Amino acid sequence: MGKPLVGISTYLEESARWGVWEMPAALLPASYPRLIRAGGGLAAMLPPDAPEHAEAVVARLDALVVAGGPDVEPVRYGAERHPRTGPPARQRDTWELALIEAALASGTPLLGVCRGMQLLNVALGGSLIQHIDGHTSGVGVFGEHAVKPVPGTRYAGIVPEPASVPSYHHQAVDRLGDGLVASAHAEDGIVEAVELPGGAWALGVQWHPEMGTCTRLVRALVTAAS
Repeated sequence: MGKPLVGISTYLEESARWGVWEMPAALLPASYPRLIRAGGGLAAMLPPDAPEHAEAVVARLDALVVAGGPDVEPVRYGAERHPRTGPPARQRDTWELALIEAALASGTPLLGVCRGMQLLNVALGGSLIQHIDGHTSGVGVFGEHAVKPVPGTRYAGIVPEPASVPSYHHQAVDRLGDGLVASAHAEDGIVEAVELPGGAWALGVQWHPEMGTCTRLVRALVTAAS
């Protein structure tokens, strides 16, 4: 068998610049496909599309990564907008929620990264804390902090020891979505990983594994996809 094909959701920017060009673009930091390759998979970019196409797209994949990005619009989980919540990315919210639903329905292995974890929680009826202090290092700068796995969870089976992880976020999981369990926490108690117990491989992490050197998480995803 060939290497598993792992789809990664992307940004959609109305104005992006490269070389002599300035125009709308679907973007993905190069660290994401680099991580998938390091884990033994093949990477495919998934720009926002009509939600009715999500099922067909996921059917062609062996695994799905929902990448980090802007804040989830609070209306998605029935909340008023906090002053520190960023502007909405409605097209991306709609598309990625459809991808998540299709992956869960088909049993396609799923990894949510930062926003992706938050969106997985929202897709299952959970809510978010719209602003926390102390979990970022400044605009556009990744920091590090420790996360501790919850014994007996899938995540603890992959990374059983406490680890320092690259992080950049100001929002977090509040009420867990239906069926989700917390599988890692920060020292201050913030939920740092969530997962669906049982047969389906669905896991979300609040940090950015694509910015670190540890490949155990993505190797576990690729193994599940195989």
